Amino acid sequence: MVATGATGAVFIEYAHDSGRVVAVAGDLDWALGRRVDPLHPSLRGLLQYGSRVREFPSSLMGTLGGHQLHSRGLHRIMAAEVSASGTAVGVLGVTYPDAEGAADTDQRAALGFLASFVSLQYGLGRGLPVYRDGPAIDPTVGPFALIDAEQRVRSWNSAAALLTARPAETAIGAPWPFPLPVADETVEHRMSCGTRIEIRAARVPGSTDRAVSFRARPEQPPDGRDLFIALTGHELRTPITVIRGYTDTLVDHWESLDEGARREAIFVVGQRARQLSRLVDRLLSAAGDDGTGVDSATLMPFDLVESLAAAVDELSAEQRRSLKVMLPRSLPKAYGDRVSLATVLVELVTNAGKYSPNWVEVELTAGADPQTVWFRVADRGTGIRPEHVERAFERFWQLETGDQRTGGGVGLGLYLVRRIVERQHGWVSLRPRKGGGTVAEVRLPRADGHGEA
Repeated sequence: MVATGATGAVFIEYAHDSGRVVAVAGDLDWALGRRVDPLHPSLRGLLQYGSRVREFPSSLMGTLGGHQLHSRGLHRIMAAEVSASGTAVGVLGVTYPDAEGAADTDQRAALGFLASFVSLQYGLGRGLPVYRDGPAIDPTVGPFALIDAEQRVRSWNSAAALLTARPAETAIGAPWPFPLPVADETVEHRMSCGTRIEIRAARVPGSTDRAVSFRARPEQPPDGRDLFIALTGHELRTPITVIRGYTDTLVDHWESLDEGARREAIFVVGQRARQLSRLVDRLLSAAGDDGTGVDSATLMPFDLVESLAAAVDELSAEQRRSLKVMLPRSLPKAYGDRVSLATVLVELVTNAGKYSPNWVEVELTAGADPQTVWFRVADRGTGIRPEHVERAFERFWQLETGDQRTGGGVGLGLYLVRRIVERQHGWVSLRPRKGGGTVAEVRLPRADGHGEA
């Protein structure tokens, strides 16, 4: 932001029918994780024609977006649409408080440079796009080489140089450095840097040369059905096994057990039955088209502080002992679904505890700004890497897999939280916590803003 003189910065990645804020800084920190509707036609026109970097009033962001920015004192935007291989992948924008000012030449050049750098990262496929339904980059302009009959490189384009970190002056004239496929085969190869590439080759008509194209191998998502069966089978088996074990003990040894042992066994059965019930509810919600239980009829003003306090009572005894509740006396009313708040809080606190050794220092706080009311669940756990932040909201995604898994869960908690919150016109985000750990933040519209967020 220093180079552009702006007070806030944001990057919106396009999806098929909308977009989402995937990176923020400064005065736009509140927008992280927010779903963004397709850009206003006037804005798209400004970005697509003429200079790559354009300035315009925040009112062109549309009714809701412009209102959000205006209420926070952000009246001017400078933005650049980011493209890779001829495909628009997102918008990089910065904000200013003054409505009549204008960026100077150096500031515009700085934003243009940053947009070019983001474009490069998308072209290289380095963890991008963030979302599985994000923009697809045309592979036909990817890394390419031409080799002769002796398998020496004759041509080496800039994309090949970027992917392999081998400049053209080094690669040209040298032996082809990777395995070479024959006919219509595709060869996979792991480079020394760890990146896996896919290689294809074809004869050049009328020549002994071969044209070789290669690219970083895209990460393939696991098959949803197989993953669902594997994860749910594992998670359902645990409480069922415990319930069967304790009920068999009660049936077979009732007379020999003292009162304390009977009560303990019944307590464990009840605890595991509730765990099983919650798991089944989550699976049904994830499998349904609209299983969140939230619709427009349930949205109304409610007291967030009072509702959070009630939701805390629904946590387990262990979770309540480890949760430090620091809520204000009162806040402006939220506009949403009060009933679903308990589900959201339980999932966030459960997730925080899962990655916090011994349930250390999980904090619940809340507050408000001119457009939203919010609450945060902050832990001192292992934290989350930036490239995993949005993946964590995908259905069935797990940070740990296979034998590495140290906690339970089927990867549905954060997925359901996002579905529930966004159906209330709010949004949820994850971010690093200063000093270590993670902060999960939920924002809902203020009721006095007529439900607009």
